Amino acid sequence: MTDIVSCRFFRRLAAALLAAVALGWACPAAADAAGWRTFRDTFIQADGRVVDAAQDNASHSEGQGYAMLLAVHYDDRKTFDRLWHWTHTTLQVRNDHLLCWRWSPQDGIKDKNNASDGDLLVAWALLRASHHWHDPAYLKASQEIARDIRTKLVIKSDHGLILLPGVNGFNHAGGDAINLSYWVFPALDEIGQADPSPEWAELAKNGITILKYARFGRWALPPDWLTLTKTSVPTDGMPDRFGYNALRIPLYLMWTGRATTPLLQPYRDFWGYFRHAPFLPSWTDLKDDSVDSYDASAGIHF
Repeated sequence: MTDIVSCRFFRRLAAALLAAVALGWACPAAADAAGWRTFRDTFIQADGRVVDAAQDNASHSEGQGYAMLLAVHYDDRKTFDRLWHWTHTTLQVRNDHLLCWRWSPQDGIKDKNNASDGDLLVAWALLRASHHWHDPAYLKASQEIARDIRTKLVIKSDHGLILLPGVNGFNHAGGDAINLSYWVFPALDEIGQADPSPEWAELAKNGITILKYARFGRWALPPDWLTLTKTSVPTDGMPDRFGYNALRIPLYLMWTGRATTPLLQPYRDFWGYFRHAPFLPSWTDLKDDSVDSYDASAGIHF
């Protein structure tokens, strides 16, 4: 398993802003825009690189994608173009259109493997940019990434169509390792319009199906990492947790109107259990139901 799982600092911060954008939670427009400016000025360098301060100032395709989505939403084309230029010239250096998942100031790119959620987020941001600013170059770039996701990362399994987290390291004879938080449902819906293929809708539908039975522990939650064999089990060698990855799942469900009461109930039960507690845990262990003993970050509280 690669180090793809390590990127979480930017995820927590960006997800809080994206939640407000996606779900329309009440906040004055001026304050919302001010939040974007603060986010941009704090984490995005002049060359368009998004800095993950908690991971040795590295940058990740996922972080670039989140920031590009926000730049489109806030009509900040100058920042968007800086972000995309750095992403294209620095991360899109494989022998396809997918993105290297991590770059660090110390080592540059050590691992040319991709991360499918980062690829999806960047392709989706480019698609939205093409509509928002009427630029066909963005559309072309989005379609190129989308096609490589579909042909290299979307595969058939005993559990139906699945999305591999990366091209290398996740497809094994003993079972396919997946991450259900990489199913960015709103991205799958919109990219399916730009790259017409039945796989996108089937992939989204099957992600919901897996969510209905990939449930573990006291609160019946999905794990961050799941291995699909004849059954489904938390991935061996990874913490058996609902945590920094899987907490994005309910956001993506709500974003696309897929948040039925049965699908949302596990998350409501878990977070609701700590409603009156002095802290909110970031994760729970799905084997013994223990929880993080430290209070979660502001992004998770949001």
